[in-house]
Amino acid sequence: MKRILVGLLVVGVAAAVACRSSPPEKFRQKLVILGFDGMDPRLVQRWMDEGRLPNFKKLAARGGGVHPLETTHSPESPTAWASFATGVNAGKHNIYDFLVRDTNTYLPDLGMVTREPPRFIFNYIPISRPKITSIRGGTSFWVTAGRSGVRSSVLTVPVTYPPEEVPNGELLSGLPLPDIRATMGTFYYFGTDLSRYEEGNTEFGGILKRLVFEGDVAQTELVGPPNPIVRKQLREARAKSPLGELDKMKIAELEAREDIRLPITIHWNRAGKSATIDIADTSLRLAEHEWSKWINLDFSINLLVRVHGMAQLYLIGAGQELQLYVSPVNWKPDKPPAPMSSPPSFSADLYERLGPYRTLGWAEATWPLNEDRIDEKTFMDDLYRAFDDRAQVILQRIDTRQWDLLVGVIESTDRVQHMMWRLIDPTHPMYDKALAAKFGDAIERVYRKCDDFVGEVIARVDPSTPILIVSDHGFHSFRQSVNLNTWLVQEGFMAIQGQQPGEKTLQDLFGGGGTFWENVDWTRTKAYAMGLGQVYINLKGREGRGIVSSGAESKQVQDDLAARLLTMTDPTTGARIVDAVYKADDVYSGEFVKNAAELQVGMADGYRVSWQSTLGGSPPGLVYANKKKWSGDHGSFDYKSTPGTLISSVPVAAGSATSIIDIAPTVLKYFGLPIPSDIDGKPLF
Repeated sequence: MKRILVGLLVVGVAAAVACRSSPPEKFRQKLVILGFDGMDPRLVQRWMDEGRLPNFKKLAARGGGVHPLETTHSPESPTAWASFATGVNAGKHNIYDFLVRDTNTYLPDLGMVTREPPRFIFNYIPISRPKITSIRGGTSFWVTAGRSGVRSSVLTVPVTYPPEEVPNGELLSGLPLPDIRATMGTFYYFGTDLSRYEEGNTEFGGILKRLVFEGDVAQTELVGPPNPIVRKQLREARAKSPLGELDKMKIAELEAREDIRLPITIHWNRAGKSATIDIADTSLRLAEHEWSKWINLDFSINLLVRVHGMAQLYLIGAGQELQLYVSPVNWKPDKPPAPMSSPPSFSADLYERLGPYRTLGWAEATWPLNEDRIDEKTFMDDLYRAFDDRAQVILQRIDTRQWDLLVGVIESTDRVQHMMWRLIDPTHPMYDKALAAKFGDAIERVYRKCDDFVGEVIARVDPSTPILIVSDHGFHSFRQSVNLNTWLVQEGFMAIQGQQPGEKTLQDLFGGGGTFWENVDWTRTKAYAMGLGQVYINLKGREGRGIVSSGAESKQVQDDLAARLLTMTDPTTGARIVDAVYKADDVYSGEFVKNAAELQVGMADGYRVSWQSTLGGSPPGLVYANKKKWSGDHGSFDYKSTPGTLISSVPVAAGSATSIIDIAPTVLKYFGLPIPSDIDGKPLF
């Protein structure tokens, strides 16, 4: 045992030394790429012209200028950032949407990774950790460059989880790195203002808990990660057919133990408008409207296995009602449940240098604002901290100067536009004049924060080092929701039967127990929609209950669908809803085309696929006003009208249209490296 401990210590020290050291310098030239997710070229140009983005203007004036950057046919962050990294179209990298579907069962799943749960002997002793595998194909430019000796630092770029090994480099994962519950961000709301009927899971991935005080004390609990041992037993129990009464009782008992929970005790000081919260080994006092520091939370699977996380608490109110918000439980970067960086010790090294920082890929509190559990000020305060967390990591790595290529992405630009676009669009159903007076400049303020950050970067790098500012897509106002599957039913491409099912939630998706498509008659369904604008043919031999033959019949259905989608109009205004429809065979090439939806719908400004349609739902009505605070978007819009932004400090090839797939070959050429023949993009300089 002593030898094992000494061996582990040696390995740990070696890993730490490796993380802090750097390969020898081989290249004289340096390059910095700063990504701002969703930064819209129209807003950039407007605020540059008005003098509000002086560092952007200074950078562009060096010779490269400002350019719209063509995005991918599915103008979604995972798709576009995958093309950014690889320089190829989605047919070669396999990322088409946030979601994928099981062709046999039609069930949706998060579409960037596959997961294998940990394994245990005797349902107790661990013999393997969870295995997460990226479904992204293609080769990222930092890997190609690293093989030739380019030292890379790659920081929170989307579609970099799980982390890939970067030769001569380091990588800190971004989206879709999950929270402790393996979701995109489960938040918690505890309140005396909740009724017992409101308790439970929200549409957008929150957990609501009603607080009942006896005197000044209330007991509740925080729902942590699923217990993998219990979840395995639950899967086995549900697989039995038919289920007897004893089986059903066992399932109910396992469901009650599926999640690991931490007890919480809340002491309410009504007179002082404050509360003391006891959670895990921490006791903290918060005044009304006060945030806590990061607190450590440990979840015991059994005596041998613990999962380590960290969260922040915010006391929303402690006057007439007590309302407590708890952030998603982030992975603790020095003790993550699975590697989140390359080398694995890199995330812990950053933690040692910087202290706690957000690890969740979706770092901003969009979901609780969309559910009206926090207000705009709380959202913006939290978003600024999320921005600063990402920025401090990038600046710290810049200061090491142990890189030839540095790529860092901040996504707060995307999140603020999703949530606050309604306040710059007076025609939006959720426009609020009073809120616009307070927060109408929220998007501009985040753009100016980006500009300040760019100024810091400019000051820290040699003036001869080129800097590229890149965004993956632009933005649109999301005023009207479109039930795409409902349209397919109305047009005879999909058939439903029985009672209309209830609304789907993100818990249905992540929890593994959700029921989807329960009202669809697949024997009469030719096409179905899932994700943001993807329409699939119910193909015989591919789908579990497919009825459309490949070849001529499939082509005919696609032609009919495309033609009729282009005639879709708003029943109320008569406005055109769809600007374009793209067929997979026309826009994609590569080994993964077989996984693409046959059609990608490009919607007109103002219209987006409804939330329920993304999960395959077909609610009543075709179009309805978007009454959510999530009011700006890019997914399912026509890619031609949704370009991102490129700002370059060095001249771009004259007359050259720029595209997100051009960044990878540009980097390789800059370092004098051969461009692989399968890359679709072209060098920009």
